[in-house]
Amino acid sequence: MKNVKVGILGSGDVGKSFARAFGALGHEVVIGSRSPEKLSDFVGGEGDRVTSGTFEEAARSGDLLVLATHGLATEEALTMAGKSNFDHKVVIDATNPLDQSGGMPRLVIGLTDSLGEQIQRSIPNARVVKAFNTVGNPLFFKPELPGGPPDMFIGGNDADAKKLVSQVCEAFGWGVIDLGGIEASRYLEPMCMAWVVHGVISGTWMHAFKMLHK
Repeated sequence: MKNVKVGILGSGDVGKSFARAFGALGHEVVIGSRSPEKLSDFVGGEGDRVTSGTFEEAARSGDLLVLATHGLATEEALTMAGKSNFDHKVVIDATNPLDQSGGMPRLVIGLTDSLGEQIQRSIPNARVVKAFNTVGNPLFFKPELPGGPPDMFIGGNDADAKKLVSQVCEAFGWGVIDLGGIEASRYLEPMCMAWVVHGVISGTWMHAFKMLHK
């Protein structure tokens, strides 16, 4: 894929993993935070291609945007970023609607709706693609797993947006399985829980999904 400007909303481990990956591929990255100053050490170690800013600065600067926020805080982040800054842009939605207040995470949206769909409704002029929500961030970039490469399952309403996100997945070292429209988030978000539960039971977290074909 050609070089693009990437804006990342979210400065936790997920956002930082995206920033490292896109930076390693030569893309210009702005990682957004409520408190950009706390990212000074991180961006200082990532070279000239990765800088920090507010949510609004990240959303405004990027041609490709990534939502790496805590799921239940995503709407607030979109508002802080300025929803018009998402218009007509491809948005990778890596969020999951998880409540972790009781220890074991649990889904708080499901069956007839999804966070992915809510995000698309909140920024209707954006081209949202659910992706990177079914695996832990240490495996985002160039995962080396026996039997790999693993597959990234995606969903979104815009075919060209999914083509670009597929190119991102492939550049990151993943195969791609397209599950259709953004309503596929109803299945992808619970798929995250399958990943989490396996991690809890096995005590290991370096695992990913793969679709096998005959």
